[in-house]
Amino acid sequence: MIEWFDDLKVGMQFKSDGVTVSKDDIIRFATEYDPQPFHLDEEAAKNTILGGLAASGWQTAAIAMRLASSCRPFGPHPLFGAGVDDLRWLKPVRPGDTIHLEGELVELVPSRSKPHGVARIKWTAYNQHGEAVYTFNPIAIVPSRPK
Repeated sequence: MIEWFDDLKVGMQFKSDGVTVSKDDIIRFATEYDPQPFHLDEEAAKNTILGGLAASGWQTAAIAMRLASSCRPFGPHPLFGAGVDDLRWLKPVRPGDTIHLEGELVELVPSRSKPHGVARIKWTAYNQHGEAVYTFNPIAIVPSRPK
């Protein structure tokens, strides 16, 4: 059972459930947060490097954050972050794609002066075909066991 930074071990792995992204989801998100033609209009999207309607990368990032949160890699503690490294959009997320997240704990750094440590999980989002669509490596702050 993971409850504290002290319970984490490098090499731990996490996997989320999947979420399916609909055309309506893509257009709704883009309308509010990323109103570009390749996220809003199928015809306009055909003539871009994406070759068709695709989710905003920021929508993919938001979905990945939701999936990471649902994995509860730090037990009962929320996912507090100090930044993100190596954020990459690898493939477009299309209407009908089902995305899930897999992660591996790659680094643990205890704080010498604060009651927490830094944990880094390398997360990769995959579509239903097993193709990596997004990666990110957050710098997470996780509370240490009270003394």
